[in-house]
Amino acid sequence: MKFVTQKPTRNFWQIIFLSPNEPRLRAGWRLLVQTILLVILGIAAGMAIIVPIGLLKIDFDSPLVMLANQVTALFAITASIFLARRFLDKRSIVSLGLKLNRQALWDVLIGIGITFFQMGLVYGIEITLGWTKFEGYAWQMESGLAVAEGLGVWLVIFLIVGWQEELLSRGYHLQSLESGLKTFWAVLISSSVFGVLHLGNPGASWISTLGIVLAGLFLALPYLLTRQLWLSIGLHIGWNFFEGVVFGFQVSGIETFRLLRHTVSGPELWTGGAFGPEAGLLVIPAIALGSLLTVVYTRSSLRKMNVE
Repeated sequence: MKFVTQKPTRNFWQIIFLSPNEPRLRAGWRLLVQTILLVILGIAAGMAIIVPIGLLKIDFDSPLVMLANQVTALFAITASIFLARRFLDKRSIVSLGLKLNRQALWDVLIGIGITFFQMGLVYGIEITLGWTKFEGYAWQMESGLAVAEGLGVWLVIFLIVGWQEELLSRGYHLQSLESGLKTFWAVLISSSVFGVLHLGNPGASWISTLGIVLAGLFLALPYLLTRQLWLSIGLHIGWNFFEGVVFGFQVSGIETFRLLRHTVSGPELWTGGAFGPEAGLLVIPAIALGSLLTVVYTRSSLRKMNVE
């Protein structure tokens, strides 16, 4: 005689709030709670930063203020995701794709290297077509100390940005959505949110938002191929650093220290104008090249022999 085990009946509130497969909140509620935690922690950390800045009368356009803002976001994003992952998801933050091994370092470094070719392609097209005018190098116009300071501060800023934005967008957002939806929709929705989060940047428009969404789709690719976040983090760090600091473009509307000085004068539809390449059609070949190099790397023996 076979005994049929009947599943316990779930009441209305359990159906609304709890996952049908395990005792944790549904993905949408987990995302909502994490967002609330992020806002609360961000406000608390922001107050701790803003008050000293005001007392010291530091120029709010200073890179140091940008760095302070990123440190605030670093704390708020990392802490909110750690708490949400631990108490809502019943998972470790490492399970988001943050396994520490030799491969993690390789992925970050290769990701940064790939973006050199992407931004080099954009600059090469613009200079060849006469869409930008070369003016000189930073060390020809500023002291060695100023160049070193600019490089150092902006490198730290972009290291922080690469970590926190990937942890949030390709980490918690994408993976929480994927636990409740098909991967296609999880990638599309998380990339769209990524684009919307950049609407507050200087000079943002619906065109720049579409460009950021496309960049979000590109940054999701390495996670889908490796199920780790390190390659995405490296690509994000390198994209911002080479775009702004090395090749001298605006980084999503933000002016950075620039090693290579030039003035963009080509058609805004292609160059992105004051917002930078993300708002122009030239971002498409750059992303195509980056996607190709990402696929080649993830399938190469170089990566496979380092996976532990």
